[in-house]
Amino acid sequence: MVTLQDVAREAGVSIATASWAINDNRHVRIPEATQERVRKVAQKLGYRQNALARGLARGQSDLIGFISDGVATSPFAGQVLQGAQDEAWRSNKLLLVIDTNGDDEIASKACAFMLEHQVEGIAYSSWVHHLVTPPNELSKVNTVLINCFDSAMRYPAVVPDEVQGGEAATNLLLAAGHTRVAFINDKVRTPASVCRLRGYKQALAKAGIPYDPSLVILRTADQEGGYSAAEAVLASGADSVFCHNDRTAMGLYDALKSRGKRIPEDFSIVGFDNQEVIANHLHPALSTVGLPQYALGVLGIRLLLANNRQTKQSSVANDNKESAKTNMRIVSRQETLVPCPVVKRRSVKHV
Repeated sequence: MVTLQDVAREAGVSIATASWAINDNRHVRIPEATQERVRKVAQKLGYRQNALARGLARGQSDLIGFISDGVATSPFAGQVLQGAQDEAWRSNKLLLVIDTNGDDEIASKACAFMLEHQVEGIAYSSWVHHLVTPPNELSKVNTVLINCFDSAMRYPAVVPDEVQGGEAATNLLLAAGHTRVAFINDKVRTPASVCRLRGYKQALAKAGIPYDPSLVILRTADQEGGYSAAEAVLASGADSVFCHNDRTAMGLYDALKSRGKRIPEDFSIVGFDNQEVIANHLHPALSTVGLPQYALGVLGIRLLLANNRQTKQSSVANDNKESAKTNMRIVSRQETLVPCPVVKRRSVKHV
């Protein structure tokens, strides 16, 4: 096995100089010609660096921790992890991933393990947008929350803009000429149900349409809830429906069709979440609003690295660039909202 001593001997430099050149130690000035010679020798001999030693020499490990409570195993939230991994890789960082499956003890042990491996920061992510109580160990390292937030606002969070998403879904129906838009919302109070309702109300207000509480139907946020809401939808005189999520819309499809109603001829329907395995396979295909899962992962890691650099000018520049691309909103120093994209298919009819 080729050692650093072999590289130094072949390149005609000291072991320390060889180490500094290969590890790109920014604290030591080495002539570029010497660095290039050492690296070429290392490549010729097939020398492989010790990643941990390299990290110690450079003062950074190039490791980013990613702790999730189900993102890595969820079929719909996996794009968060993909986005985080891609952004880390673009920055020449390696993502160290641990899925806790919601176990607090595993989360604490994961934090300790990552701190022992000198990660440059930790992204703590949830598969569903909600309030979390992060492990206390996170206070010892640069941390960003992805798709979740803590009540004390101790850590910066990157979350979907549920209000904008609810407004966009409602506007899709209003723009098609519908004026009595029902909203089947989750009966459980969550960030999604609260904020999507707020967006629904905002869209109506901007369109000059009075808010009618009888058009808001509370059910479980699943197929059964959507099916059971059909009678209330028909009784309300609604001409279109915004569903809390795509599973709710799937249940509503079944119930309306069983009553001889056609989609979108009799009712235009819009979902939320863009669960493609559902939305693409309904007949007709469901128009919906997607969760920006990939963007959440990308922006979470980007924010983590910007905080690491501790260069306000660099961080602001990156934020402005991304804002131009995604229209994301930085609503406070600790919270960044990422817009939810509209996905138009065939379940909305213009009247």
